[in-house]
Amino acid sequence: MHSRPAQRRPAHRPGDRLRAPRLPERPARHPSLPGRRRPLRTGRPAHPAGRRTARRPRPCTDRPAGGGHPSLVHLVRLLQHRRTAARPGRLELDGEPVTFGPDNLPLGVFQHDDDAPRVGAALGDQVIDLSPLATAAGLDHAAVFAAPTLNAFLALGRPAWSSTRAWLIELVRTGGVEAHLIPQSAVTMQLPFEVADYVDFYASEQHATNLGRLFRPDAEPLLPNWKHLPVGYHGRAGTVVASGTDIARPSGQRKAPDALAPTYGPSQRLDIEVELGYVVGTPSALGKPVSVDDFREHVYGVVLVNDWSARDIQGWEYVPLGPFLGKSFATSISPWVVALDALEAAAVPLPTQTPAVLPYLAGSDLVNYDITFEVRINGELVSTPPYRDIYWSPAQMLAHMTVNGASIRTGDLYASGTVSGTEPDQLGSLIELTKAGREPITVGGQDYTFLQDGDEVVITAAAGSLDLGAVSGRVLPA
Repeated sequence: MHSRPAQRRPAHRPGDRLRAPRLPERPARHPSLPGRRRPLRTGRPAHPAGRRTARRPRPCTDRPAGGGHPSLVHLVRLLQHRRTAARPGRLELDGEPVTFGPDNLPLGVFQHDDDAPRVGAALGDQVIDLSPLATAAGLDHAAVFAAPTLNAFLALGRPAWSSTRAWLIELVRTGGVEAHLIPQSAVTMQLPFEVADYVDFYASEQHATNLGRLFRPDAEPLLPNWKHLPVGYHGRAGTVVASGTDIARPSGQRKAPDALAPTYGPSQRLDIEVELGYVVGTPSALGKPVSVDDFREHVYGVVLVNDWSARDIQGWEYVPLGPFLGKSFATSISPWVVALDALEAAAVPLPTQTPAVLPYLAGSDLVNYDITFEVRINGELVSTPPYRDIYWSPAQMLAHMTVNGASIRTGDLYASGTVSGTEPDQLGSLIELTKAGREPITVGGQDYTFLQDGDEVVITAAAGSLDLGAVSGRVLPA
């Protein structure tokens, strides 16, 4: 895995060098609720940032004699075995987890040595250097892979996305990328695209219900508009940062319930929010809404999102206009963008929506994705939120975001809002896991409510055997 740099600034923009962190070892699941009062057992070997290890594949005859680094053919065959493994999940090669298979090939931006940042695709523990590969192949749009962000590629649109993906999958299958592989351990990952606008939704019924019960115990947990439209707000594009960026504890106004006046100081209720982010490629014209049927024409893929939140600052400021400083200080995203095409097998029908939505939000083929997140604080598993039952689909979020004629731009990012399930170990924020701090969980053998200085949060996700990578960040003092 990548090693952490000695120092990082609190925010990064495209072109800044950033080395991804070493992910903590994965503790084994406890049969009871992860992270609640009982530490997880560590009797079995741990696996970094991943799902359970699948059954080992049968030996391949092309494995290098005497060990050593596997050939590309062996690596591809090993990764393809995931499709038929009895237990889907990560496989191991020489005791190390193998991720990002040949049916995934997510795109990101990396820097190798002192070269300029450029676009690559992840394959196992390697990066495929796409710029020289595309140039040698004579691709018409080869120049986009020499750019320091994905924006130029994203702007090409779905026909180019699909043809490029098919070309790359075939090259991987036939061994045509072997001369252009660079170990991920030898590169530093960048913010994958320049964020144009950022919108955060509130699409999980379970999360919205949980917060409603916490904040309005004597009223209906969902406000009257919640099931009629995807609730959302505009965040700050300039504070979307790459995975591994240190997060300085924010300061602001807080007011305790029994206090007569607010005070100023560092947030005492710093929280996480587990989310899935959607990356816009094809822009739209001002004044022309995007329909639910055109979702795939505009959205290239997904990233993992941790939308850091200062609950005490947020609680004092959010009435009447909604979140502001309690949310705008930092949003972390994963370095690899997984294409919607790679997620096709994980698509599931949208759950029934009652009452019926208005026509502009209705569609016959609306889907979510069967994705499971894993949240670790200082290496300890605390939650496994499922995405498949999110109430509002990404197509509906995009349609609502533009129904007033607002345009979208290449590099826009919109996120689902906190993902929470129905079980106590499926909650996507600490405010839910700890009942607003009233019922601590156990992390590191101690009672735990909100993030402390020095804590590292790592969020991973997978759709069956398809790896979506990781997003991480460490809390620094104010």
